[in-house]
Amino acid sequence: MVKLTIVHDDGNFLDPPAIFYYFSAFFLLMLSWETNDWLIRREMNSNIDKSLDVSNGFKILGINLSIVLPVAAFLYYLAIFEFENICKIDADDPWLRFRIDFFRAAVLGLAAILFNMFYYALKQKKELENRMNKLKKEAMTSKYKSLKNQISPHFLFNSLNTLTSLMYEDRDLASDFVSRLASCYRYILDNREEDLASLEKELSFLDSFIFMMNVRHEGALSINTHVSINPKEYLIPTLALQMLVENALKHNYYSKEQPLEIAILSVNTSSIIIQNNMHVRKQKEKSTKLGLKNIQKRYAFYTNEKVKIETQNGFFKVTIPLLSKDIKDVPMIKVS
Repeated sequence: MVKLTIVHDDGNFLDPPAIFYYFSAFFLLMLSWETNDWLIRREMNSNIDKSLDVSNGFKILGINLSIVLPVAAFLYYLAIFEFENICKIDADDPWLRFRIDFFRAAVLGLAAILFNMFYYALKQKKELENRMNKLKKEAMTSKYKSLKNQISPHFLFNSLNTLTSLMYEDRDLASDFVSRLASCYRYILDNREEDLASLEKELSFLDSFIFMMNVRHEGALSINTHVSINPKEYLIPTLALQMLVENALKHNYYSKEQPLEIAILSVNTSSIIIQNNMHVRKQKEKSTKLGLKNIQKRYAFYTNEKVKIETQNGFFKVTIPLLSKDIKDVPMIKVS
């Protein structure tokens, strides 16, 4: 708040009037800013939601002006009328000079207060976004754990039923099945708290899972993997491949006469495609697509690359991005 209405014939910015206006401007600016800070903190601490809105914003503005304006009036009154011999403010009409200085102080003080409140509003918006991102991630993690908890008993129940039959039909195959089942279940238990796993581990788990599915469905499935990249170098969400394969099994009819063909393919070093031919079975209830939504939202925490879901030429195809092994778990920038 620099005094711009005083004309100095000698161009000296260090004469008494200039010094007074510079220091008074700085004092009133700091008074406005610090008082506004204190009022905002007090108001936010007294509110249950600890937020700054239009209502309490006007309240803070009014209180702050009621503090700053009397101080400004008192300061300029003293300078113009009581200490004119020290400040040397020459004015033909002292009251006109007082009104001009007071009005300028009011306008610039109001600007400082509004700027301070705008700063707090932006800060509050950023904090709210971070809080929403955190809550969204916690909710997503909860859904993910819930989904994994559903997979484990469902997977175990079906596998034990198959194992019961194999024990009477082919004991060697039953032994292999038990070994694969133990390997799968150990992987699920060991990684139940991990959101990301290496592609190598996921493919190893999927190999055992495919073996068990082929045994269970006896020729009604054809599941093939063609991954030409180094799987140690990339990460994907834990159990994502199994979820997508099970999604295909859940929504399609298949038999030895009409087998379900599932392919897992790598596309350069950017993504993995899981596709299947479609023999869509009639659903008693509309699909919630929880598994696909879960995978999409989990990817949103790590990359801007999208999970692509396509249906064309009788094939259902899901393309999932590959994540670098050194990727960091960072908060989302925006809330979807």
